[in-house]
Amino acid sequence: MECGKIKKILVMNGPNLNMVGIREPGVYGSETLESINEEIKAYAEGLGLECDFYQSNVEGELVSKIHSVLKDYDGCVLNAGAYTHYSYAIRDAISAVNKPFIEVHMSNVHSREEFRHKSVLSAVCKGVIAGFGKNSYMLGISALKGML
Repeated sequence: MECGKIKKILVMNGPNLNMVGIREPGVYGSETLESINEEIKAYAEGLGLECDFYQSNVEGELVSKIHSVLKDYDGCVLNAGAYTHYSYAIRDAISAVNKPFIEVHMSNVHSREEFRHKSVLSAVCKGVIAGFGKNSYMLGISALKGML
């Protein structure tokens, strides 16, 4: 990206996050992903960032979108959902892109099932934010803005 140009970020969501608002409202809340994305977009714009969104339930589609960060974005906030815990393909894609990624989770993964305690993505992300509901995205965007 050119110097002085508005920074452009991607907010990516993995499997089942399209079901936010329906799936486990006690964990994820009752707002839809679409309404959360509207708030995220307004927040990012307030920070002077352009923000695009992407959600997929398919690992390979997420990998391909991560590859697009190389040319199309300055960084990414990623909630990879369950892929966080076992997708070496997503991990390798993040590593290959060499742009800042912030791993986010709406729930506190460490207070949930044991399998959620381990992330294979954390080591290739600049940071991890978890447990603040939709505000995890805003915190991730703030952190990313500081790196751009």
